[in-house]
Amino acid sequence: MAQTRPQATDQDISQALGERVRQATAEGSPLRIVGGDTKAFYGRAVNGEPLSTREHRGITTYDPVELIVSVRSGTPLAELEATLAENSQILGCEPPHFGTNATVGGMVATGLSGPRRPWAGSVRDFVLGIRMITHEGRQQRFGGEVMKNVAGYDLSRLMVGAQGTLGLITEVSLKVLPKPGASHSLRLEMPLAEAQARLAEWGRQPLPITAAAWHAGALYLRLEGGPSSVAATRERLGGDELDAEFWTSLREHTLEFFSGEDSRALWRLSLPHNTPSLALDGVAEADLLHDWAGTQRWLRSDLDADTLREACARAGGHATCLRSRQGPQADPFMPLEPVVAKYHRNLKTQLDPQGIFNPGRLYAER
Repeated sequence: MAQTRPQATDQDISQALGERVRQATAEGSPLRIVGGDTKAFYGRAVNGEPLSTREHRGITTYDPVELIVSVRSGTPLAELEATLAENSQILGCEPPHFGTNATVGGMVATGLSGPRRPWAGSVRDFVLGIRMITHEGRQQRFGGEVMKNVAGYDLSRLMVGAQGTLGLITEVSLKVLPKPGASHSLRLEMPLAEAQARLAEWGRQPLPITAAAWHAGALYLRLEGGPSSVAATRERLGGDELDAEFWTSLREHTLEFFSGEDSRALWRLSLPHNTPSLALDGVAEADLLHDWAGTQRWLRSDLDADTLREACARAGGHATCLRSRQGPQADPFMPLEPVVAKYHRNLKTQLDPQGIFNPGRLYAER
């Protein structure tokens, strides 16, 4: 595998991180794992001594031919994407940054993906392997650097979205994708019901759609792939040309819809494909932004959590509160079913028996 040349800022402090974790375990003192801290709003507040991964950075291996990269957790996400761009490659999950200090570790820990997710895959789908520090301060490796090594019970993928509650991620190996040969974004004015019907129809056809969103009477699409395929689809669908920056603004929540001037809570509704509009009192179409062809819906609302979550549960989905005017929500994530909650507690107990890693980040019970 091709080795990258170390940069001046590359640094391996895994030994120091391991020592700090051993000390915390011995003292029974909780740790609050911090990378770029750009996604601190996502989840419950953690009371613990900060443990920063920012100095643990650098791309350790990168093979553009094999589409594989291994990178330390404190590496700036923008730095990794810039390196990939030099070789006309991208992170297929299109992860949000939410700030200039976003790190690779934060990307994996939160598991958040951008507009391309339904067509390319989530963060979890691109993780091949992980190096982590256990509660004993030991470094362990799970998974590998090729897909054939990722099978069965794979702890590396359990770490995705665990918000640092199971261990300290020090390095991750990722599959990357070639940059599409052509790209075109367009806007089509149409009501929500028609947009849902069109997306359902187009989803059964080999069209080069890699992003689809609807808001305020307009459907937004991104076409990517071979130049001839993109051109033919563009001509077929019509619509007005759309600045590609729209998708970055959607991913980073800088669209007007996400404006901080709106004091209502911001909810993310995750719903099955083709779910019709939910019957929610007081919610207008302008309060909703449909992403991922409608399976991810952003909602601005003052509805109480129980009402909203019951409606999502009836539709087979769930609701997460990302931001609230009252500050961090006491319970931003939908409560787990009893059986799932039991497995969650057992897993946390096995991997972090003293509860030192980001305790309470996901749920109050450790």
